[in-house]
Formats: sequence, structure tokens, C-alpha cells
Amino acid sequence: MIQKWKAKAIVQKTISFFPKKEKVNYLFQKYVTKGVFLTDEYFGFKIMHAGDHIVYFKKYAARPIGKSNVLELGTGWYPVIPIFMFLYGFKEVSSIDIQSWMTKDSQITTIEKFIEWEKQGKLEPHFSNFIPQRWQQLLDIIEHKQDYTKAKINSAILLKISIQDASSTDLPTSSFDFICSNNTFEHIPEPVLKAILIEFLRIVKKDGLMSHFVDMSDHFAHFDKSINIYNFLRYTSKKWARIDNKIQPQNRMRFKDFEALYRAINLPISEFELTKGDIQALKTIPLSADFKDYTDEELAISHVYLVSKLNG
Repeated sequence: MIQKWKAKAIVQKTISFFPKKEKVNYLFQKYVTKGVFLTDEYFGFKIMHAGDHIVYFKKYAARPIGKSNVLELGTGWYPVIPIFMFLYGFKEVSSIDIQSWMTKDSQITTIEKFIEWEKQGKLEPHFSNFIPQRWQQLLDIIEHKQDYTKAKINSAILLKISIQDASSTDLPTSSFDFICSNNTFEHIPEPVLKAILIEFLRIVKKDGLMSHFVDMSDHFAHFDKSINIYNFLRYTSKKWARIDNKIQPQNRMRFKDFEALYRAINLPISEFELTKGDIQALKTIPLSADFKDYTDEELAISHVYLVSKLNG
């Protein structure tokens, strides 16, 4: 029997050739893989990452939260990070994506998840100082949700959505105090990511800050537990190109590659936090020769926060 991850890879590769591939993939994930629901696990990870970004912001930012704005790369279906930033007091929250995924239903689902977690006491560890008036705004949206459109909800939570190529935007130069992302860099081809970071250097303020969380594990392993998070390192670049797809691509970049990319564009790494990974699990994989110049320790690193403080 074909492994689950291979079946998913084949289906997504096929879907990637469809005219409306994003919509077809959404239906595939919703009804087959069950990968688009806002689960407690997914929500918890997003909340944790948002809290970590806040820690870095407080450590390095030139201005207080109430006088700062933030841009998120990768809006996705559920605006967990933007709502977190809204509750925490940013004066304006923006989010950019090349495709429109979010709907009124996904907005309402996200707000309801915040309220559910608050009632269960699970939000408190992540929120030390959110603004009561803004929390009341969320409650009002749910109470009168029939009166709210998608655009009205965005306005109520101070969220500006930008659907465009992040590597070449129409956003003003030096316009953001803070730029962050979560589980996004690993899906962007390296040349495109380089262009995006160069664009971010243009639109972030000269004394601004970036914080990016990158998951460098094989995402098929999140779906199929029969493989480990290093499985995709067994393939040559040529073979991986045949497996990979344009819907949820994985660039397989390691921390060493991100360091080199940052150096190449003179973007400082002021701080990083690594998850060292599992070398024993890595050693069960027959590695492609493409990765012969990496040590086991370099390849095993599975997740990283990359924090960049600009100095003006």
C-alpha cells in the first residue's frame, strides 16, 4: 500500500496543475486530509509563536507597542496572529499574502476560539496585558456577527489585508515598526525569499525589527507518522522537484542556509533560538549527496526563530 504522505503528494501535485488549484486544494484538505480546521493544537502553536514575537518585540523595539504597527507575512485562513497583536495593543496590524484565503467564517471561527480558550483559562498564560476594550470588541463581533461583513470585522480589529506579491509591494518605504511570520519561510523558494527579505528591508523602519519562526521539518511527517521529520532529505533536488508541489512547497533550507541568505543581503541576525532536533532520527535517513556539506548537527536543526534588529 502506498504511504499516506506519498498519496497526498501525488494528489497535491495533480491539483497544482488545475486552473483553480487553491480552491480545489482547500476542499481536498477540508474533506480528505482534515488539514484546514482550527484545532486546539494549531491554535495553541500560533498563540505560542505570537507570544514569542511579543517577547522579542519588547526586548528590541524602538517604540512601545501602542505606538507601533506590525506586518505579518502569510495571512492564511485564520487570523490568529493579527487578533493576538490587536489584543496586545498594536496601533495597526497588517497582513500580506499572495492569495486570499480568509473568509468571514474563518474570522468568526478564530474569534470564537479565542473566547473559548479565555473561558477555559487557557489564554491567561499567553496574555499578561491585553486591552479590555479590545477584548470587548471581539465579544461584540460574536454577539452581532450577523451584522458584520469580512471587511467590517477587519476594520473592527484594525487589520489591513494586502493581497499581493511580498517581494514587490506597493507599501510605503520605512512604514513598519515590526515584521513577523510563522511557518512561512519554509514554503518559499530561496530566490523568492531573498527578494522578499530585500523588500522587507525597504518597508521596515530604519530602527525596526523582524522576527520570523521557521519550521524546517518535512511537513508530510505532520500528516503521516510513518515517516520522520527528516524524510525529505533523502531526495536529490531533481527528485524532490518531482515530488514537491506549488500549493504547499517545501524548500528544505536548513538554518545554515538562512544564515548565508541573511549575510548575503546584510540583514543582521541579532538573536536566534534553535530547536536542535533529533540526530538519531536523522541517522535513520539515507541522506542525499545534496546535503554532504552539512554536519549532522546542522541538518538536525528542525525549527528556528530569526530575530533582526535594525540600527537605523
